[in-house]
Amino acid sequence: MIKPEQVLQTRSVWQQELAQAYTRVPDLLEALGLAPAAEILPERILLNFPLRVPRGYAARMKPGNPGDPLLRQVLPVAAEACEQPGYVDDPVGDLASVRSSGLLQKYHGRALLITTGACAVHCRYCFRRNFPYAEHQTSRADILRIQNELAGDPQLSEIILSGGDPLSLGDNRLAEMLAVFDALPGLRRIRLHTRMPVVLPERVDDGLLQILRSVRKPLVIVLHFNHGNEIDASVAIPIKALRKLGVTLLNQSVLLAGVNDSIEALEDLSSGLFDIGVLPYYLHQLDPVAGAAHFQVEDARAIGLLRGLRHRLPGYLVPQLVREIPGEAAKQPLPW
Repeated sequence: MIKPEQVLQTRSVWQQELAQAYTRVPDLLEALGLAPAAEILPERILLNFPLRVPRGYAARMKPGNPGDPLLRQVLPVAAEACEQPGYVDDPVGDLASVRSSGLLQKYHGRALLITTGACAVHCRYCFRRNFPYAEHQTSRADILRIQNELAGDPQLSEIILSGGDPLSLGDNRLAEMLAVFDALPGLRRIRLHTRMPVVLPERVDDGLLQILRSVRKPLVIVLHFNHGNEIDASVAIPIKALRKLGVTLLNQSVLLAGVNDSIEALEDLSSGLFDIGVLPYYLHQLDPVAGAAHFQVEDARAIGLLRGLRHRLPGYLVPQLVREIPGEAAKQPLPW
């Protein structure tokens, strides 16, 4: 395992790109040749969950199209301020599953580490957009405490690094975390959930590849593509580099109204994922987080979409349609 002190301290290209991300709605709309939004999101909501869009991701949006499926995922709209019954701050029961500060456990044999609250992009449907990250920060001492805690749990076989986005961490911090868990004899796998290679592919640089190459345990990276337009050469190249490491690459999507709620969009996404070496894994029904009700697709329609997709694609390219229900022992498949 690479030692954290061996990782270079210089500011990487990906960090420079992230620093230049769009953080103001007018700037993003101007770059896309769009007029200022008629529906303005209240400032209080933007303060709590501001716009953040890497410029490379915005470059994949179609100029002049206010309904672009990538833009729709990140553009704050007035509908976020409309309260809807059943849409809450903690839609999947994260807080009830806290095992210790920064560590969640919902399912047998797996624990999830909140590595950071930072992401390269702020997706408006994010189920953790209201998560109290400040109360679950993981310092170096916390990681060592968690290591000791997990070492004494013979039932635990997998650790999931989540957040936020674990690849938002600098190389030193990430290397340190991976080294800690790689050294746990009882763990059989390490899993990372990340959207970074999708929205900021520059993150998959030589430094990151060096760190991942040194992990001895089987490594699973679960990506988050929602639409085929997110896949281009800038993304395919780093994904290919990850594949060369022998990493298992899976994808989980969220079914989103106005983004990917058509058979054609889902077919294009699954086929595009396979083309770059990623297998479709989950298609989530929207977690009912406050502010995201306008993305909801009704169950009957979601099931119809999956039935149609099954008629067009081989089974290994059809993701599982699931919903996360607080308190359940696993994600619940929707029968279709």
